[in-house]
Amino acid sequence: MLTVLGNRTYRHLFLAQILSLIGTGLTTVALGLLAYDLAGDRAGQVLGTALAIKMVAYVGLAPVAAALAAKVPRRRFLVTLDLCRAGMVLMLPFVTAVWQVYLLVFLFQACSASFTPTFQATIPDILTSEKDYTNALSLSRLAYDLESLISPMLAALLLAALSFHWLFVGNAFAFLASAALVVSVVLPAIRAESMVRSFRERLTRGAFIYLRTPRLQGLLALSFAVSSAGSMVIVNTVVFVRDGLGGDDLDVAVLFAAYGVGSMAVALALPRLLDDRPPRGVMLAGAGLLAASLPLGALGLGYGAAMALWAAVGASVSLIMTPSGLLLRRSSHPEDRPALFAAQFALSHACWLVAYPTAGWLGLVIGLPNTFIVLAAGAALGAIAAACLWPAVDPEVIEHDHDGIVHAHGHADDAHHGGGLAEWRADGAHCHQPVRHAHAFVIDDHHPAWPGTRQRRRPARRMPGD
Repeated sequence: MLTVLGNRTYRHLFLAQILSLIGTGLTTVALGLLAYDLAGDRAGQVLGTALAIKMVAYVGLAPVAAALAAKVPRRRFLVTLDLCRAGMVLMLPFVTAVWQVYLLVFLFQACSASFTPTFQATIPDILTSEKDYTNALSLSRLAYDLESLISPMLAALLLAALSFHWLFVGNAFAFLASAALVVSVVLPAIRAESMVRSFRERLTRGAFIYLRTPRLQGLLALSFAVSSAGSMVIVNTVVFVRDGLGGDDLDVAVLFAAYGVGSMAVALALPRLLDDRPPRGVMLAGAGLLAASLPLGALGLGYGAAMALWAAVGASVSLIMTPSGLLLRRSSHPEDRPALFAAQFALSHACWLVAYPTAGWLGLVIGLPNTFIVLAAGAALGAIAAACLWPAVDPEVIEHDHDGIVHAHGHADDAHHGGGLAEWRADGAHCHQPVRHAHAFVIDDHHPAWPGTRQRRRPARRMPGD
């Protein structure tokens, strides 16, 4: 797995990702202390609102950011966002009112909603081998899990000697170091084809591809299963430990650590697992494990059994989410990847936006045992929907027919244009004759619907001045 770090560009970006994650983790701890400093016993309400603002920013702004990013060089865009995030966290120690926290959280998460999908979409353009990219996905998952373990411990060490305000300063330095690492490498340019689209087309491009690709429809259903189970862990672990097990803060941390260990164990094993297994079977197995294991939380488990359950949930989530980048890579041309990664970012977080309050309110109204059952049913529903939406036979190369069409877009050097299949006209439009052929199939201008489905053709895009 570590051989992929031999690629200098990826190595620098991976280190930038680690620094960014650690900095964000420190801010999460410091934000909770700041909320208590400003609001006292209303700190939970303040943090809950801040998390809701975070999700709204993720869901609403990721596609907008991707549309804007198509006009800006990737490196400049990522560095600017890192610098903006560094500046915003440096402002947090000086806030004096809760509304100021909300404003800065929204602006900070707007930058994150712009940074993360652009960053994720850049990696498959750097690591063109699918095996290398699979290793990179596992390393990325490990980085997320390690951050969840390391950031709280690092914060505790710093807080032993410093005020929590200094955590924001540490986060700012992490973002500055991340920006320096991005500056140190040359990133692949965005292809011109994506830059000639109108803003409206760039805004909807990702969702257009995502929602018309069967394997990605399945991924959305699996994201719903993950959010159903994951929200139970994130929202209700502290209540489960304190009220159900009679434990303390250390016990809460241990259960979260068990979740992280389960996820990391799968991330380490996944590259070898995916060598001879298609992602569909692995990901559906993870969803099935979620649906089967989560109801066990309603049985009055002891401490050891609860640790095993939390580890199983972490492993299941990793089985589903780690290979998701492979599906996005296989389902798009390089110029469409930023938009598609942004669509996945927004749609998956929309699932969390529903799941977080559902887990919290159900735990309060019907009790934790019943909440385990309800959210397990949500995970099962996601698994069943994914199995139905994502065909069991899902080849990359598909034989299909094309009707004759006339449309206009930027000149492309691909099988439909460079191979003599298109007749170009003086006004920039071109004609395609009816043809039946086979190639790696993705949704694009020439393939607006998946073979075997009937969907309304998207209007042809015209060049400026047509």
